[in-house]
Amino acid sequence: MRKILFVCYGNICRSPMAEMIMKELVRRGNLEQEYMIDSAGISREEEGNDIYFLAKRKLLAEDIPIQSRHARKINQQDIDYYDEIVVMEQYHKERILSQYQVSNPNKVIPLQEKDIADPWYSGDFDTVYEEIYQGCVQLLNQ
Repeated sequence: MRKILFVCYGNICRSPMAEMIMKELVRRGNLEQEYMIDSAGISREEEGNDIYFLAKRKLLAEDIPIQSRHARKINQQDIDYYDEIVVMEQYHKERILSQYQVSNPNKVIPLQEKDIADPWYSGDFDTVYEEIYQGCVQLLNQ
């Protein structure tokens, strides 16, 4: 089983969008038994909160089902459990590698070659959706 954890800052926009997109791609490919997919943030700032309403709106507009969830902070158990920790920004990778014991730093990887901008600040959920979607397709095809 391939275990993937998507990570962004607060776990209310980018990483839950990636989680829901990847789960849907896996479902469409009838690969549910082969994947474990979740998301987390590097901050406790939004802990317990649902997906940001604009992220939800974009996912639903793209026919991506949304599962009930609450924002949470990544922890050492996640680091140990997941095969791939997929970050939205280089900063997230640096923070994870500096705060946790990561036996294999190569498992902390970016979703895209460039940072995916935080739509909380930009409001551009369309571009972020496209970047995340393309990154998930590439990740699935690896």
